Amino acid sequence: MGQWVSITVNGKNYTREVEPRTLLASFLREDLGLTGTNIGCDSSQCGACTIHMDGMAVKSCTVLAVQAHGTVITTIEGMAVNGKLHPVQQAFWDQHGLQCGFCTPGMIMSISYMLAQHPNASELEIRHQLEGNICRCTGYQNIVKAAMQARDELHHEHHQHMQEQH
Repeated sequence: MGQWVSITVNGKNYTREVEPRTLLASFLREDLGLTGTNIGCDSSQCGACTIHMDGMAVKSCTVLAVQAHGTVITTIEGMAVNGKLHPVQQAFWDQHGLQCGFCTPGMIMSISYMLAQHPNASELEIRHQLEGNICRCTGYQNIVKAAMQARDELHHEHHQHMQEQH
């Protein structure tokens, strides 16, 4: 017997019947077709399934879809706006912060959350944040460079926006 959930994902409301044991990661991938959220370990170690839920970075393999009822979720598919990449996405492109790309969506979601919370994050703080995301290809250096580029770009955008308001 299923349970009804209503979840807003990337600005669109979805109401679906799900099995109570369905993981949010599986719901996003299988029920909604949002396959950018990757499932790498099912044990919250790799971070490939990281999404934003009510503004928090969450590993979606640790949340049941029924627990997400009434929440607002952003996945990697919702990061670009009007065809323009989010600054973290652009920085990954510019700094060659990916190889196979499997971990990239989770990395981008984790870094974008951290930079929203700590816009002046140091390289050490960025590296600490990335401890919850595993990359098996890159050695992390270009991921850290991408995070620092995004930090600087977001900082610049914020100051431009503040000047335009005055």
